[in-house]
Amino acid sequence: MGAQRDDSVWIRRFHPAPESRARLICLPHAGGSASFFFPMSQTLSSSANVLCVQYPGRQDRRQDPLIENIGEYADAIAAELKPWLDLPVVFFGHSMGAVLAFEVTRRLEEADAEFSALALFASGRRAPSRYRDENVHRRDDDGVVREMKLLSGTDSRVLGNEEILRMAMPAIRGDYKAIETYRSAPGAAVRSPITVLTGDNDPRTSLEEAQAWRSHTTGPFDIRVFPGGHFFLAGHQGPIMSLVAEKLSGLRP
Repeated sequence: MGAQRDDSVWIRRFHPAPESRARLICLPHAGGSASFFFPMSQTLSSSANVLCVQYPGRQDRRQDPLIENIGEYADAIAAELKPWLDLPVVFFGHSMGAVLAFEVTRRLEEADAEFSALALFASGRRAPSRYRDENVHRRDDDGVVREMKLLSGTDSRVLGNEEILRMAMPAIRGDYKAIETYRSAPGAAVRSPITVLTGDNDPRTSLEEAQAWRSHTTGPFDIRVFPGGHFFLAGHQGPIMSLVAEKLSGLRP
């Protein structure tokens, strides 16, 4: 697979675990950053070497060119991850990150007939084949902020700081454009097992839309429903991390 790179602008390892026997690859939501998964990295570093993906246009990558297309995102991330596939992997993606985890896994499976993830956790996102007419990326800045508040996914201190928000807005808008214009290939599926995590009050994903992920894997499928909205995982970190740890250890829930 080639030499591993600690200098990749795409990968953050907050708690390196060189002796681990598996890798957990985390992909954040639209407008999110690698640091969103710091608590998961901290908790699960004893079970895996946790790699958190850092998208361009935010934090220390603020000056990097934005990507506004899911296919381009997935191509770039898959290429960056190839050196890290020497161990079994689990993917965890939230919202836009769930779609990216799926598309990255598709690319890795297509490139290597023997590759299969231990699990692909698709959190807080409807199935790739389920679309809605959403155009948040075309709203003015106030409209984008209203959507962010609806989903309760951004710290209120950031929303209240106009300077920080102005700096982050291009990346946020670019991510929304990427996910809102995404269309999966007909019949797109992976052979890796998929576990869907969803909130029972998510305004952007219904239970039916979450269950539709079943058609996107030829392997085992599971769905877990939690109380809460789009960012339900913030209130259920214990049970969710236990699920991920079980997959990392090769156990079935």
